[in-house]
Amino acid sequence: MKKKVLLAVIATGALGVALASPALAQDADAAAANKFILDNIWVFIAGVMVFLMQAGFGLVEAGLTRSKNVANIMAKNMADMVIGVLAFFCIGFGIAFGGGNDWFGTSLFFLDGANLTGPGVVLEGLTDSTTFFFQAVFAATAVTIASGAMAERTKFTTYLIFAAVMTGLIYPVVVHWTWGGGFIANLSIGDAVYSDFAGSTIVHSTGGWAALMGAMILGPRLGRYGKNGEPRALPGHNIVFTAIGVFILWFGWFGFNPGSELAADEFVSFIALNTMIAAAAGAVGATIVIWTKSGVPDVAMVANGVLAGLVSITAGTGTMTPLGSLITGFIGGVIVVFAVLGFDKIRIDDPVGAISVHGVCGVWGTLAIGFFAKHDDAFLGREDAGLFYGGGFDQLAVQATMVAIVAVWVLGTTGALFSLLKATIGLRVSAEEELAGLDVMEHGGPGYHTETHGGIGAASAPAPVTADLRQSTPVTEPNLGTV
Repeated sequence: MKKKVLLAVIATGALGVALASPALAQDADAAAANKFILDNIWVFIAGVMVFLMQAGFGLVEAGLTRSKNVANIMAKNMADMVIGVLAFFCIGFGIAFGGGNDWFGTSLFFLDGANLTGPGVVLEGLTDSTTFFFQAVFAATAVTIASGAMAERTKFTTYLIFAAVMTGLIYPVVVHWTWGGGFIANLSIGDAVYSDFAGSTIVHSTGGWAALMGAMILGPRLGRYGKNGEPRALPGHNIVFTAIGVFILWFGWFGFNPGSELAADEFVSFIALNTMIAAAAGAVGATIVIWTKSGVPDVAMVANGVLAGLVSITAGTGTMTPLGSLITGFIGGVIVVFAVLGFDKIRIDDPVGAISVHGVCGVWGTLAIGFFAKHDDAFLGREDAGLFYGGGFDQLAVQATMVAIVAVWVLGTTGALFSLLKATIGLRVSAEEELAGLDVMEHGGPGYHTETHGGIGAASAPAPVTADLRQSTPVTEPNLGTV
């Protein structure tokens, strides 16, 4: 009798499981579908926030340069997005994420073969439409970084060619080597492999090295240095633009870093927290240094301190504790002041400090993982990888190797590109055009229009191009926040 009862219970249970299995499967399928949708929506929104960063870059650059070039500044920032999206669509995305080899991708050009509405070829958790959108705005960011260092003296048509090559080839190769699973992603030293969560090196140092080569090959702006090499101030015309631009960039960084999680999960807020703390710490670090050196808390330099903190934490935002983020951002803010002053001493004219903020602090942020990495960010594959958590020097060595490889590639390719452009169609405007301002000479009119006797809304005539700027510009100490 007991045996019959036991068999009946087993049979009933089996029948219940059989009947429940389809329902459980349906629940699991629904949960997976909902997660897929939420992940795509979040990464898309994050990409929109990064898109808005173009406005922030434009305002920062315009504010730190002279009013006679403001239209040119905005034109270049619009071109970065327009040219960047198209070049990345045509070939850049395929080079970055297409199948091929360790060096460059050979498929997905023009998004051919991509799954635009379902699980992607690149990432199964996102459609290829979402992945492209998010990565395209990153590509535009990389080229925009160089714009500031080349401001007030670069031919617009030549700049367009640079933007196309940068977003179509130079930057995508770096992405393929890293996020695309290529050459650098396959390097290891001991148990250590590279980590660059949102692109301190991949995006920011890549743009920074391009900015360095552009500024070097262009040479300084007229009047920037005296006969004996002493720096002269060419102050920016609107610190309000700069401050608003920094806040827009700070806002956009909450898409830049948390969006790089590529999923709507519990780590998004953690990454945002680290990002916020590092930015604030960077501002404090820069303020202390510039106040000590100059006697005043230069607003533009403090603004660059915020950006320095953001760039510094971009690589390690998923690996560090909040305290580690604070230290990383603070050191970035200190570094950026000395970097700006250092480049000025060797007569590399960078009107907005782009080389220092993105290039130098991008290197620091990448190396900082080797010191402060506590958590596995899905790149490291292990906890406590940083030197200060008992991880040894292997992680630091891998990070330094990545920095060196990317620097050699970008410095070499952009140096060759700028040299070729300079020798052929020309890289720099004439002295007369530079003195008059690029707004008038490159775009047909001033960026700011005023009322004149010619009628309401009539544009004021440009000043005659006769003055020697070296005589008309007062010899003063450099404005430390605008070099």
